[in-house]
Amino acid sequence: MSHSTAGDPAPELIDRLRLIEAQPLDARAEAYTAVHDELARHLASAPTDTQSASRP
Repeated sequence: MSHSTAGDPAPELIDRLRLIEAQPLDARAEAYTAVHDELARHLASAPTDTQSASRP
């Protein structure tokens, strides 16, 4: 079975994290902060399903 990665940001994120890991510690900290902020913005902008969230 083959999986399409079209539209899947995971490979791009993994490559980005590998590049970050190769950097000196102080640069890594700044880069991880940038990744965190970007992912947090992406998550915050995602649509929510309030109807299913209110179900027990």
